[in-house]
Amino acid sequence: MMRRAGDTTIRVLVVDDQPLERTGNALILDSADGIDVIGEAGDGEAAIALVDRDRPDVVLMDVRMPGMNGIDATRIITTRHPDVRVIVLTTFDLDEHAFGSLEAGASAFLVKSATPEALVDAVRTVAAGEAVVAPRLTSRLIAHYLDSSGRSERAPRPTHSTPAPTDVLTPRERDVLVGVVRGLNNAEIGAELHLANATVKSHINSIFAKLHVRDRVHAVILGYEWGLGPRP
Repeated sequence: MMRRAGDTTIRVLVVDDQPLERTGNALILDSADGIDVIGEAGDGEAAIALVDRDRPDVVLMDVRMPGMNGIDATRIITTRHPDVRVIVLTTFDLDEHAFGSLEAGASAFLVKSATPEALVDAVRTVAAGEAVVAPRLTSRLIAHYLDSSGRSERAPRPTHSTPAPTDVLTPRERDVLVGVVRGLNNAEIGAELHLANATVKSHINSIFAKLHVRDRVHAVILGYEWGLGPRP
């Protein structure tokens, strides 16, 4: 679901099993210009039902909840509704929940200590189709988790819907993807490969389409799983 041209209101669902946390975040977001909290849920199953019914633009999802947790709920939501963006709230920025949320399809994670301004900015950013997590933090997080769990030692995990980068990307697109996986921003990739910023953006959009990934974060995850990340 894409918001219609001219529709600037971002519709948000807030999910948390703690009523005070849920209400507080809902009030912060609902008081911001251009953001409308359309519902609240106290667990993952209720969140899925509300997303199926109301199709929000963004879901603010807690991780630890009774019953279905936030990561499992995120995986189901992003599978059923690829255009719905999920922001997951975690306790620390380098833990298994932060990585797990991104792997499940979340567009961003935020630590619970984030300021109200950061929360509002994250909702606006992911609603616009951009990543919230800084490129180098994304790369560092993924490398940290894969290395510590031993997954970086395993063979890549191809799926029927995810082709190998070398099979579908041009040599230049593969170079750009390697830069993305390394945590470089567009300007740094352009400087290293001697490409204009617009050309880098064009290559990145093509990479996303060919690899069937929704954003930069998931391109980094896939790149690591295909062995394109820096070696420890």
